[in-house]
Formats: sequence, structure tokens, C-alpha cells
Amino acid sequence: MTDDPSPYPDQEDLFLTQLSDMLLRDQRDMMERPFFSLAKKKRIKPIDYKSPDGTVWVHVSANPLYGMATIYDADILIYLGSYLMELKRRGVNDIPQTLNIKPYDLLKTIRRGVAGRDYQLLMQAFDRLQSTTVKTNIRASTRREATFSWLDSFEQITCTRTQRPLGLQVTVAKWFYDGVLADGAALAIDPEYFEITGGRERWLYRTARKHAGRQPNGFAISLPTLFDKSGAEGLYRKFKFEILKIAKANSLPSFHLEIEASQSRQNDEPILRMIHRDFVARSGPSSTPARSTKKSAPLPSPSGSARTAISEATLASLREDCPGLDLANLQSQFDVWLAAEPTRKPRNYQTAFAGWVRLYYEKNKYTLGLA
Repeated sequence: MTDDPSPYPDQEDLFLTQLSDMLLRDQRDMMERPFFSLAKKKRIKPIDYKSPDGTVWVHVSANPLYGMATIYDADILIYLGSYLMELKRRGVNDIPQTLNIKPYDLLKTIRRGVAGRDYQLLMQAFDRLQSTTVKTNIRASTRREATFSWLDSFEQITCTRTQRPLGLQVTVAKWFYDGVLADGAALAIDPEYFEITGGRERWLYRTARKHAGRQPNGFAISLPTLFDKSGAEGLYRKFKFEILKIAKANSLPSFHLEIEASQSRQNDEPILRMIHRDFVARSGPSSTPARSTKKSAPLPSPSGSARTAISEATLASLREDCPGLDLANLQSQFDVWLAAEPTRKPRNYQTAFAGWVRLYYEKNKYTLGLA
């Protein structure tokens, strides 16, 4: 422990400012395989997964004292991975495997509370991440296994006078570190992901983000295969019931869910299709309920008239994907375009606008000097 207000004086430059504004990314290998418990309750039962062709396998075991790391604990890894990617983007040489972070910044970024109880729960999550053991042949040379815990170590620095936490020094696993910093190994995620309360919904979003991405037809998978890939506890029929319920609610950020009938004569189990909502807005499927957002802010209208609100998450995504555009002006143009044809009535104004802006950007970025 130390009374030094700067607990890491020799590495102060590694504290990033405005971390809550950095682009959040998830590691590809972790987005669809069963690495985490999907339940909030304590899980001791191991996860044993093998791909259908038998070439890829994952085994996750829990410490009986702390339980297995959960899909909610993975928020911390998303934050740490995004931190590493931000250092890489800034051109930092010799990116460290040990990071100095501020719990307040971490909690705010992953949309958690910052009261005393929230800090206690955060430290319990760190315990689970450090004590959970993973064995897998994903990325292992010649398909041999790699064994690791998500965190090699973590140390809480506390002021001895006030007992106020000053920061955390966290060393991530080499497997995780290498995976995050490999070229093209991380995907940007919607900040609304952290508002998802259900474990299965969170896992579905990550699966959709990796596999469906921006493919016009999305990604389809049978529910039995989805069940195997999830590592969920319990019976398949319960999992199936819950997935059908999630698909009916259709409230994942960025992605639309549809249940399709199987075309196989040997297996009549349903299929789940995941499609990015931008493409749903263009093709106009039979049902596209909009996800409600807690934070929504209208773009200012040049004419002063009221206009439809666009969520901050959508605006941030557009600014990242389409830099240099005047979104307020483009929304005015979009409204004029809609009004010019009575049949142009999008089921979801926000996703339709986002898709329209991205098409505009792809068509005009070179002539506008934006690429």
C-alpha cells in the first residue's frame, strides 16, 4: 500500500484520459465459443466443448471458492482489450501486458454503478477472472493446448490514510494479450451491449457480431448447434424455449433475430437467423421491433423544427464508421428524401437513417475527400 496519490509514478503515461470515449472492442476468439458461464448465479460445473468436426475444443473449470467467470465478468476483458487496442492506435511502443487502470473509469465505461457495493462486486469479478482456468487448442501451435487464467494477477492500490482505492495494476493472460493485439482480431461493439441484462442475450449479441456482421443475409444456425456452442447449463428444451422467447422480443442492439423452419429432413429443429438491422431496414422484413434506448438525443435541426431522435450510440457508431460527415445536415436530407415518396415509410426510422448514411458515405467518401 502507498500514500502516494500517483501509485504508479514511473508509468503515469499509461493512464489514458477519457477512457469512456474510446472505441470498445471484443476479441474474436472469445465471441462465440463457450468461455464463460451465462448465469449470474455461481457455477462450478466445468464447460466442455468440442466443435462438430472435432478440431477445436474448449475446457473451462472453476475455482470452487469463487465460481466460474461469467459473461458479465467478460465486460472487464472487453475494457482491458479496448485499452490495449487504444494504446496500439496511439502508437505506443512496447505495449505492456500489465495495465494500470482506474476502477471508476472501468465501471463508468461498462455502464455499472460507482457506489461502494459496485466496487465490491468488481473485485469479486476480478477474483473469478483470475481463478478460472481455461484449456483450449484455439490458436495453439499445431493444435496443442494452451492453459491460462484470464488474468495472471491483479493488485489493488489503496491509500493507507483514507483506505480509498487509488487504482488497479492488472496483468492479462498472454493468450488474451496476443489475441487482442493481432491484426484484425478485435471487433467494435455497440455500447448498448452493456445494457443487456440477460446472459443468453449477451452471448447471442457477441455471436451475431462475429458471424453476421454486415452480411446482407446475416448468419443462420440451428438451435441444437447454438446450444452446444453456448456452454449453457441445463437441458436443451429449456434453452430452446428461452431462445425462442428472445427472438420474439427481438431487442438485441444492432441485430434483428428471426426464427426459420429447418430445411433438413433429418432434423426439424428451428434455425435462428441474425441480421444487422441496417439491412433489415433496407429489405423490410415482416417484423422489426426497435430496441428501446435509455439515452436518445435529437440532432439539431437547421430549421428549428422537431425531428426524430437518434440515440447517442447510433451517432457514435456513425461518427466512427463515417468520419467527416455533417450528420445534422444529412438527417435533413434524409427527411426530405422520405417525404418525397409516400411509400418510403421505414419500420425503424433510426436504423433506416443509419443505413442511408453509410450508403451515402460509401458512395461519396472519395469525391468528398473523406477517405
